[in-house]
Amino acid sequence: MQSALIEPKATSRQEIETRVRSTSRLSAVAALGIYQNSYHLRIAACMRDQFPALCYALGEGLFNDFVAEYISQAPPESYTLYDLGRRFAGFLQANRPDLDAPESEPWVDFIIDLARFERQIFSTFDCAGAEDLHLAQLTTPDPDLCVQPSLSVAAYGFPVGDYYHAVRQEKSPQPPEREPVYLAVLRKDYVTHTVPVSFAHFIFLQEMCRGGTVGSALSAVSQQLSQDLARVKLAWSEVSEIRDNWIEAGFFLDRSRA
Repeated sequence: MQSALIEPKATSRQEIETRVRSTSRLSAVAALGIYQNSYHLRIAACMRDQFPALCYALGEGLFNDFVAEYISQAPPESYTLYDLGRRFAGFLQANRPDLDAPESEPWVDFIIDLARFERQIFSTFDCAGAEDLHLAQLTTPDPDLCVQPSLSVAAYGFPVGDYYHAVRQEKSPQPPEREPVYLAVLRKDYVTHTVPVSFAHFIFLQEMCRGGTVGSALSAVSQQLSQDLARVKLAWSEVSEIRDNWIEAGFFLDRSRA
């Protein structure tokens, strides 16, 4: 039935009449047309809820066209539609209009980055969080720090976080210029937060999100930035406001109380 809703032209009249009951006033084909229209409206509305900034950037008409093509290539895998947008950024990347061009178009790169970020936000809102766990305190020693379940970090080529929040605040933002940004996203007390971080902090948090410790995260920063490990450790211990701010923001759990 799902294939008939998505691609009615590929479904024979006989199959439609087998699956859809006709009435004295409505043929099976006409009934399927009504079902199909309702189905696509529901899908489009769900995707607009999951990607509001992307819908704003593209315009609702073009956004809906992308969604229709996306659904034909990647039909929903669950009746809840929760994971409907999981593959959307990948779809946009695979079908970008400049695939064969010598250089990528900044506008296309921005659209794909924005889709990735909005998926990160949406996933964070509904994933496991720290609401029933023991968050770290300022007095928690480094060996006992581990990231809370909802924390994720990602690198983007545009300030997609600023653009997203401007759209949500109805500020009518313009497409931004290319600029590398690194964002941490987490949920604390059932509220989702976006936190810009530096490249060094991105490396650190990425290592911890992979299950690393403070020690292994400092080593990752040292290796990737070609910095002396002793200096990196010294900076971590001396610039305590970074650690304190992250703890107060809810980045970490106290593993000793797990």
